[in-house]
Amino acid sequence: MKDRPYTSVWSDLAQVEFSQGFIQAGSYRTRYLHAGDSSKPTLIAMHGITGHAEAYVRNLKALSEHFDVWAIDFIGHGYSSKPEHPLEIRHYIEQLLGFMDAIGVEKTYLTGESLGGWVTAQFAIDYPEKVERILLNTMGGTMANPVVMARLFTLSMEAAKDPSWERVRTRLEWLMADPSMVTDDLIRTRQAIFQQPGWLQACEDNMALQDPETRKRNMLTDQALAQIKAPALVLWTTKDPSGPVDEGRRIAGLIPHGELAVMENCGHWPQYEDPETFNRIFLDFMLAR
Repeated sequence: MKDRPYTSVWSDLAQVEFSQGFIQAGSYRTRYLHAGDSSKPTLIAMHGITGHAEAYVRNLKALSEHFDVWAIDFIGHGYSSKPEHPLEIRHYIEQLLGFMDAIGVEKTYLTGESLGGWVTAQFAIDYPEKVERILLNTMGGTMANPVVMARLFTLSMEAAKDPSWERVRTRLEWLMADPSMVTDDLIRTRQAIFQQPGWLQACEDNMALQDPETRKRNMLTDQALAQIKAPALVLWTTKDPSGPVDEGRRIAGLIPHGELAVMENCGHWPQYEDPETFNRIFLDFMLAR
């Protein structure tokens, strides 16, 4: 564990020109963080399971210099709508389609971490005409490791049933290679979400993909990944708790225009753990021609 200067979500955003708000994305009220303007290409950033838009607070400034950036809360997550049914990949894609319509864009760049990467990949398969380039960041959807699934389910549900400081901290520490990255401010940001009325039901619904049968019918097959037409960067880390770098390499090899980038000494949230490296890798790839 390293001695780190104290950070907060606000210190990450204090010098960023951004807005926060809600937009009606089809039938789903969707919360967003927005930085940039419509003169630039659109980029939509999507978080992981039980996460929220703050996953990208350390990236908004750098990325908004080149893109019109929207980081959203998925349905069943953050402060977006909480549909009262188990959530599968098609439901998140429905929200993404509605969001694109609401902000008036036909085509977008996409980046997604974990669950967000899973949604990004499936969206690129289903709607190739709507996608420019994609970055798949420690993505889900290609593995069904029962140990990882059980650990994620247990940590998430324990924090949902009892959103105490320690349980929320433990859930966040799962994301990080270095647990000292989990500051009091980050704990409080997520704790406030977990303390919302109805969060236990919402968490049960967004944990649906940890159920083996539900996961099986949503998984990305090798054949499906081979259908992705967009240029794709698969970003993996050396300390990712969901799977080894070899899995990222395998995924990149299946996608026709796929590339692999590996970040050292990061876990499941590399865009937050090492934003300078992430932002450089991201922009090098997304701006390449």
